Amino acid sequence: LPQAKDLSHLFVPTFRIHQKSPFKAVMGTPTLDMINMAGGVPHPSTFPLEQVQATVRAPSHAAPGRTGTLSLERTQTNGSTESLNELLQYNDGRGMASYCRFLRQFTEQAHAPPYADWDVVASCGNTDSIAKAVSLFCQQGDHIIVEQYSFPGALSNLVFAKVKPVPVAMDIEGVDPVALDSLCSSWTGATPLRAIYVIPTGQNPTGATMSLARRKALYAVAQKHDLVIIEDDPYYFLQLGPMPETQDTTATDMNKLSLVPSLLSLDTDGRVIRLDSFSKILAPNLRCGWITAPAYIQDRMQILNESTILQPSGLTQGVISRLLNDTWGIEGWIEHLNALRAAYAARRNLFVTLARKHLAGLATFTVPTAGMFLWMRVDLGDAATDATAMPRLLDAMKKGGVMMAPDMPFRVANAAAAAAPERYLRAAFALAETDMFEPALERLARAIASIRGSELQDTQSVACAEPIETTAPAPIAVNSST
Repeated sequence: LPQAKDLSHLFVPTFRIHQKSPFKAVMGTPTLDMINMAGGVPHPSTFPLEQVQATVRAPSHAAPGRTGTLSLERTQTNGSTESLNELLQYNDGRGMASYCRFLRQFTEQAHAPPYADWDVVASCGNTDSIAKAVSLFCQQGDHIIVEQYSFPGALSNLVFAKVKPVPVAMDIEGVDPVALDSLCSSWTGATPLRAIYVIPTGQNPTGATMSLARRKALYAVAQKHDLVIIEDDPYYFLQLGPMPETQDTTATDMNKLSLVPSLLSLDTDGRVIRLDSFSKILAPNLRCGWITAPAYIQDRMQILNESTILQPSGLTQGVISRLLNDTWGIEGWIEHLNALRAAYAARRNLFVTLARKHLAGLATFTVPTAGMFLWMRVDLGDAATDATAMPRLLDAMKKGGVMMAPDMPFRVANAAAAAAPERYLRAAFALAETDMFEPALERLARAIASIRGSELQDTQSVACAEPIETTAPAPIAVNSST
């Protein structure tokens, strides 16, 4: 395989020269025969944890009675995983060796990056990774391209960094590559556009998933305009497949359903920085994930980690490493992911079926093929142009006992967006119990009808999907703020 192209000319000046931490630059790396008295490192005998054990279920949700135990010992290496003394001690910004080793193996199997010198670095999840990736290519006053509806955590990062988001139009597959090409070709800003931030799979908030053809087109535009792509993909392994044509609300056999290739898998140049997280596929507060990028970019990521988080909790990395390396193994991990996909597909199927039943004439949507969100365009009738209509709808929903996320926190502000009526809701079908889906949608239907000033009629007709002009469809977030 070829080496990644050197895109270091796109770095902000701070990162164009590879730097080590000042302490490590002076001290170097101690050898085994040295008596190391340089660092402020506690002796491991002072760590109070003698052993950590956890009971874990089998990877398949279809076998609820099967459990196993993983353990971490103070001084003894646990299979492939480091001892507690190592996991609890300071380490570098790359991450624990066993944790990263599994993720390299899994990344190779899942994505097969088409260049030789890629690597992974441990992260504290994608929100932190977004901030670090952006900081490599954008400084105060710069601009970065984002989808016209985007993840609020990413937008907040840009506000704090004083980097200005430039929205690009979307359709039902996400970023419109023709609009992206036009935006880049006509750009007249004081500084060049160097990066685009995208969520290509189960997009938050719209639920849109780019087809392979769309991903190739986006990548070609990035090559043409020399853009780095920050691929934020926490929902990649929650690809759900198409909605069954029958009213069957069960899930497809996920073992037979292939995944849309990632942007990383198309990345012949090494211009994709891929962000993965365990938040949606193991548990959010593990606060662990990983970044995949060319080695010279990872050298900078290591510096950024060592100047902020150092690395994710070693104990958490150890638990994940022990689980994935030694308890489940990669085959068990893939079995777990397929079980997750099946569970969320069944939820999606049921929620969409009920939405079609209760929201006919009140909302339209495109069925998501990945992720956790249904993004719905709400038809407020004659009230649609009333600036108070959406706030009144949200108030009616709260009084009626249902919460979903309006489009405002996700929308990237520009003149066109400010003039458009706020007509979208995001529904998250991941958290609420499935027997609450129908009451939630009934309450939403009543709230919409109250704003329209119409009586709610009992109808079984289907709310059809509609094209999204220059905007993307809006998901209803049930009890979800992310």
